[in-house]
Amino acid sequence: MSGAKDKVEGAMDKVKGEAKDQYGKLTDNKEKQVEGKIDKAKGSIKKKNGEFKDTLDK
Repeated sequence: MSGAKDKVEGAMDKVKGEAKDQYGKLTDNKEKQVEGKIDKAKGSIKKKNGEFKDTLDK
């Protein structure tokens, strides 16, 4: 029940979210900025979930 998968997926979501957020800023596209912020938040949650799973394995 390792949390490694969740931590990797979380990191990928955060990177994807940051890219969308920056693209939205460059193009003045508020919708993309919001999508990026949501993706970053999802990534943070997945990462924390993975860390929690790791503590259960100990």
